[in-house]
Amino acid sequence: MKKSLGASALVYPTPVWVIGTYDKNEKADATTVAWGGICSSKPPAVAISLRKSRYAYNNIIERQAFTINVPKSDQAVIADYCGMVSGRNTDKFVAAGITAVKSDTVDAPCIKEFPMVIECKLISQTEVGVHVHFIGEILDVKVDESMLGRDGLPDILKISPVIYAPENQAYYGVGKYLGNAFAMGKDLK
Repeated sequence: MKKSLGASALVYPTPVWVIGTYDKNEKADATTVAWGGICSSKPPAVAISLRKSRYAYNNIIERQAFTINVPKSDQAVIADYCGMVSGRNTDKFVAAGITAVKSDTVDAPCIKEFPMVIECKLISQTEVGVHVHFIGEILDVKVDESMLGRDGLPDILKISPVIYAPENQAYYGVGKYLGNAFAMGKDLK
């Protein structure tokens, strides 16, 4: 039997992404989100949710762009830090020892040290309760070459992204390979 936990923001998995933005004075900011995911394949688009009180909120509105920087498991401390302090009065890049690199695609910074970055232009926004749901069209995905598999595509085990468990506010890494999508279930057809 399943136990009802009521209405809550409890879904697995939730990513740990560090959103790169510039403010009106060209200062780079990095803020951590866990409410996000792919929302369209054509055009490729991703959704993230932020509260209006977050420093990155106005930056995204003003610049109409953001980057999603995917930290490796051994960078979880940096990701956690970027979600704990405000960019209004802290230079998170200096404090965390990370480097802002200007995207060549959108008006937002990338984090040099993170293995994967998704560059997005803002195409939509919708208020949902206490959050604003931003939809970004993915204009480019960049991955460190050392994080690619033999097929030239990102290798999830090499990237080792951080995932978040909202029920106990804990970070985890990804697990073992289970099988190929759209193939494993064929035996049940």
